[in-house]
Amino acid sequence: MAAQTLPAEFADLEPFIDWALATERERTSKRLASSMEDIQAFYDHMSGRVEAAMAYLNAFPLDTLPPEAERLFHLSLSLMEVANAVEMFQNPAVINGFDVKRFAPVEDI
Repeated sequence: MAAQTLPAEFADLEPFIDWALATERERTSKRLASSMEDIQAFYDHMSGRVEAAMAYLNAFPLDTLPPEAERLFHLSLSLMEVANAVEMFQNPAVINGFDVKRFAPVEDI
């Protein structure tokens, strides 16, 4: 039997586990490398679960999240990464924006 990668109550998000990325740079790269169909599917499913995810995560101190909760947290961050692609641009890239490779975050969280 495979190890549980997310809290049991969020098993429906397992098909999107590849969006559980720890750094902003990884999340941006995933968005840019994904099709709008994949981004939309993740957005549609995760946006319906984000309130429950936040309620679950609020039970833990941020600096001591269990591994399964940390992956859920990363999924939530990825939702924020794709929101503009879905809601504003209908494109994985920022339209009329600068090349994201020019942006160098001071902290890659």
